[in-house]
Amino acid sequence: MQLTVNGEARELNGALTHLDQVIDALGHHPRLVVVEFNGLILTPERWGSQPVQDGDSLEIVTIVGGGS
Repeated sequence: MQLTVNGEARELNGALTHLDQVIDALGHHPRLVVVEFNGLILTPERWGSQPVQDGDSLEIVTIVGGGS
């Protein structure tokens, strides 16, 4: 399955059927990222029920903590 992830074409295992599986396969921790799926920001609670298909687009932003 081919997805666009952060603007780059990525080939992923076709057995990944839902967004939570894709996020895990890409090596991201669910509590540390914000995900835009086909233009919509989805909460982690929805990832398990969101089907993923060939051609979908993801923008994944990693949350970085810091301070002064």
